[in-house]
Amino acid sequence: MTNTEKIALLEDMLEMKAGALKESTILKEIPSWDSMAALSLIVICDEKFGKKLSGDQISNFRSVKDIIDFMS
Repeated sequence: MTNTEKIALLEDMLEMKAGALKESTILKEIPSWDSMAALSLIVICDEKFGKKLSGDQISNFRSVKDIIDFMS
């Protein structure tokens, strides 16, 4: 999966329009980035990428790029 596809997956998860996110987007600046989004991210990483993600790891993420790097 390309980074563009991963960003599209995140946009869908966060119910944002296509093109709204960039790798440099800061998570705290995303209105829909909350505890439910974090839970959704845990599920996506497990189901789509076979990676276990913890709350501690999520709390260390600062930007969309951090998430993409974890998915890789």
